[in-house]
Amino acid sequence: MAFEQTVQVPGDDRVFTLSQQLKKYTLRDLGFKETNAGGFSLERPLDPAAGLAGSIKLRVQVNKNLDGFKMSTVNPSGTGNVNIFTNGNHEVLVEQYGYQIDNLIERQVIAVQTK
Repeated sequence: MAFEQTVQVPGDDRVFTLSQQLKKYTLRDLGFKETNAGGFSLERPLDPAAGLAGSIKLRVQVNKNLDGFKMSTVNPSGTGNVNIFTNGNHEVLVEQYGYQIDNLIERQVIAVQTK
């Protein structure tokens, strides 16, 4: 899957883009890990009761030029996408997802695309 300019997480009606003010140090401050290819990757658990290893996660990846990204919600092993908005435990997952997305917007990593 290639890095995109705009991303929509399945089930979320918002479309996200990278912020124009995005800086590498902001990504590091937020816990993004630098990949071998020079990009940045972040995984955050969405179910606090399940622990880190057993939780559905929000995964955000940004390329090294900071001009493309991927964002998805993945299963605990990280191998498949999950639609948290239709999950049986969706209230907790959606609440945590919203918190993580709001934090990324507030820190100017991503922005909601206006129509």
